[in-house]
Amino acid sequence: MIKSSRKTKETDIVVALNIYGTGKADIDTGIGFFDHMLDAFARHSLIDLKVKCVGDLHIDAHHSVEDVAIVLADALSKAIYPAQGIERYGNAVVVMDEASVSCDIDLSNRAYLVYDLPLHEGSVGSFDLELVEEFFKSLAFNMPLNIHLIYNRGTNRHHISEAAFKAFAVALRRAVVKNERVGVPSTKGVL
Repeated sequence: MIKSSRKTKETDIVVALNIYGTGKADIDTGIGFFDHMLDAFARHSLIDLKVKCVGDLHIDAHHSVEDVAIVLADALSKAIYPAQGIERYGNAVVVMDEASVSCDIDLSNRAYLVYDLPLHEGSVGSFDLELVEEFFKSLAFNMPLNIHLIYNRGTNRHHISEAAFKAFAVALRRAVVKNERVGVPSTKGVL
């Protein structure tokens, strides 16, 4: 298990993961919908994931969501980089009833996020939907990796959010598939 932690005046977070696991999840952030999204991520990426976050939820969920992404990014970075003997690229389209979201990723060790999801306002339960973008932004820029999340269709915001987390999970699962023929998956010779 790869472990990472972060403690600030706003959050106290511990993440442990096994990138080649079976999708077991033990998630406790104090934010129900976010726990549901991280559980979906673990199960569909097949990453064994433990997340414990104590955050300043009396203010709102922003610090907890952003900082969990930072700590998760650090653990994933430790598990993946320097990239060698893996596919590097992954993509997936996930549908949930009427919703469809595409995700393309590049484990390039460079940060970029294309975020085209209609989740800039509103909430699911008490979860502020603009935090979906904050999560993926913090993940992309702290790991780092390239993530393109594209909305294809749908109206239910729960379905769109969950399809995004699942599409990212499946794309990541495909990108870390072992392939020793690849060696270092870059013309630069290092990632």
